[in-house]
Amino acid sequence: MRFDLTPLYRSTVGFDRLASILDQVTTADAAQSTYPPYNIEKTGENAWRITIAVAGFAEDELSIESREGLLVISGRKAETEEKDAGAFLHRGIATRAFERRFQLADHVRAQSATVENGLLHVELVREVPEALKPRRIAIGKADAGLVEAKAA
Repeated sequence: MRFDLTPLYRSTVGFDRLASILDQVTTADAAQSTYPPYNIEKTGENAWRITIAVAGFAEDELSIESREGLLVISGRKAETEEKDAGAFLHRGIATRAFERRFQLADHVRAQSATVENGLLHVELVREVPEALKPRRIAIGKADAGLVEAKAA
């Protein structure tokens, strides 16, 4: 189902990113979004983990890049292995190139990544700058100085 977001672009200021995210979600290709499979889990109040199945990929064949609120994870097999692979009777392990994109919320960044048992784990944390954190402001008493009017 396709939604026309043109009225949203005309009547809002500063929400361009939200409108483009909604537009991307409604036009996503279902076939592309199934490989490789992945999980997103919440590991803490301000922490998440993205786990992607990358069986058959070495660490140097994987790439993780974070830019402008977008996390891009890609994998590309080395060409030399494909040539030396030999003849397969059955090939069920997909090692085709992939690129996964995840839209990150404000102040969320990738902290670390590890590969373990064919799974790529990317740890994400939200770090809100001190200037944007809520703070309590003390209420003091004003000096109520009275001004006496002089009689003339």
